[in-house]
Amino acid sequence: MSSVISMHQHLLASGKSLCTAESCTGGRIAALITSMPGSSDYFRGGIVSYQTEIKESVLKVDATIIEKYGVVSRETADAMRTCACKVCDADYAIAITGYAGPTGGTETDPVGTVYISVGTAEQGITKRVVSQFSERTAIQDDVAQQAIDLFNKFLDVEL
Repeated sequence: MSSVISMHQHLLASGKSLCTAESCTGGRIAALITSMPGSSDYFRGGIVSYQTEIKESVLKVDATIIEKYGVVSRETADAMRTCACKVCDADYAIAITGYAGPTGGTETDPVGTVYISVGTAEQGITKRVVSQFSERTAIQDDVAQQAIDLFNKFLDVEL
């Protein structure tokens, strides 16, 4: 929870805004953010783009990116971050796409593999993580926290 508090304090002090674009976490990141009193001062909203069609129609992710690299990929996570900043008119976005299980996954990206992208529309950090957990909700909680932690690292570098 301390990483959520750190992020919260930074965003309140900076006056900058944040949004989320979540797939496999189903809104957990937005829930962590909005659990903080005063988050309405910076949190613009979140899009749970669980299905590919929503990534394309609501987030405006280019379908050719998904076709070329796959829905669970570094490139798709990057596009989700960029598009979320634009769609939500936010300074920053946290985007996540992956396999929470128990089905899904591939040989190279097994269940628990997630791509997290954080930053602005123009610049970000994207990381592939594989959760140490095997149960769906534990994976979702774990990678949501990892996304907040990665966003804090981005904020530290940006300062």
